[in-house]
Amino acid sequence: MIVVTGATGNVGQALLPLLATSGAPVTAVSRGQRPISTPDGVRHEHADLEQPETLRPALDGAEALFLLVAGAGAHLDMPEILRVAVDSGVKRIVLQSSQAVATRPEAPSHAPLHTIEENVRRSGLGWTILRPGGFASNTFAWAEPVRAGRSVSAPFGDVGLPVIDPADIAEVAAVVLRDRGHDGHTYELTGPALSTPRDRAADLAAALGEPIGFTEQTPGEAREQMLRFMPPPVVDGTLAILGTPTPREQRISPDVATVLGRPPRPFAAWAARHVDAFR
Repeated sequence: MIVVTGATGNVGQALLPLLATSGAPVTAVSRGQRPISTPDGVRHEHADLEQPETLRPALDGAEALFLLVAGAGAHLDMPEILRVAVDSGVKRIVLQSSQAVATRPEAPSHAPLHTIEENVRRSGLGWTILRPGGFASNTFAWAEPVRAGRSVSAPFGDVGLPVIDPADIAEVAAVVLRDRGHDGHTYELTGPALSTPRDRAADLAAALGEPIGFTEQTPGEAREQMLRFMPPPVVDGTLAILGTPTPREQRISPDVATVLGRPPRPFAAWAARHVDAFR
């Protein structure tokens, strides 16, 4: 059995049907108490990573665990989570981490994930670590202004990053969860090309078939907006990546193609699939 935490997120929602169609028994884990929609045959359990003992019913009989932590995971007792996993018979963990663990190891916004990675590596379990860069799905933040006025705003309009489609992360996760040949590997996951905020607005406009206006925010304006839903260290770390990416953060990684045997999807493909959210 494979257990998927973060089952309601952009990666988790794409991962569940991939695993279900492979024939493996799958358990989806979400923190909220409301029922969630899952593919046929997928069991659903409520659990909270902040309370590791609540994971036991979901992990009973599990062989592999897809572990996704909210934020940088500083609030979690990872040794205790891993102890519960080992006690429950889990043999392998696939951890969704972040590219910034490698590119900005000292940044307060991502340092906790570095510690989580080290805990996973020392757990005695088989492990694979996925380090995606920026998500194409962050563009959902533009949905309301696009629907309301066909306009968007963002900082650093001409700075490109190789954003990745969460569906590609899910496909990589599905492969490595089922194949022990990936144990001990750390994969950096990016899209196939650099994409600027201005590029993404144009791709979204092409998917809609209507023009979308683009306004470049100042870093201060962006920071004020982001502080409404993100803590200051995460905001500052995010703005640093968006505005002054390192060469590695702009590098196109070969790892998606290595695992899947095909290149990652471009942002335009993500926009075309999700265009109804912006109509």
